[in-house]
Amino acid sequence: MRNNVTMLGMAKYICAADALARKSGLSIEMGDDFEKYLGITSRLPGKPPTTPNFRPDCSDLKPGKAFWIIGRDHKGKVAHVQAVRVDDLSNTNLREHLESLKACFADPQKAGPGSSCNCYAPSADSITNLVAYHGDVWLREDFRGRGLSVLIGRIAFGLAAAKWTPDFICALVAGWNIEKGIVERYGYLHREPHGSVLRLPAHGINDDEWLVWLTRDELLTNLSLP
Repeated sequence: MRNNVTMLGMAKYICAADALARKSGLSIEMGDDFEKYLGITSRLPGKPPTTPNFRPDCSDLKPGKAFWIIGRDHKGKVAHVQAVRVDDLSNTNLREHLESLKACFADPQKAGPGSSCNCYAPSADSITNLVAYHGDVWLREDFRGRGLSVLIGRIAFGLAAAKWTPDFICALVAGWNIEKGIVERYGYLHREPHGSVLRLPAHGINDDEWLVWLTRDELLTNLSLP
């Protein structure tokens, strides 16, 4: 861990992000019960279905390996969700992890017929060791356009760093997130197309997503920014 980023500094960073979220009308809740999370996300109008990465019936999401974040408006209604998980890829790399379908399923044989994933992002071969995956990000329409993308990234990055200090944190995003500059506002510095060309017919998934990521040093530098 960088000498200038202490646990106290991370705590202050997270508290500051939480305070800004509250000022913007979001009350933040964190948890690790993904049965509860799926029960909430499956009832949100306008939100795409939660992917297998964060479904407890598909992935191993034991406490300590993953967490979710929910933001509620002043009436207590859910206006934002996101989730983060960590995988130990010490003996492999992100490309192999994705293409094996282990990023989505604890048992890839349960993915269903016709399932496949191809990763064409060159840097995925170098993303290894402790890797945090950030996804299932959704913000209710009436909260968009308020500059909350920065806060969403800050809260996820701060909590992931405090819990795991991963070697990398990454996400897979649709092309429109790149075109609209959303990933930059989240805080991601690197991007490559075709990071996950994923076919999961049983789940209605047919995606071609960009890989975006930060290294550990970049993540910790982000936490030291005002």
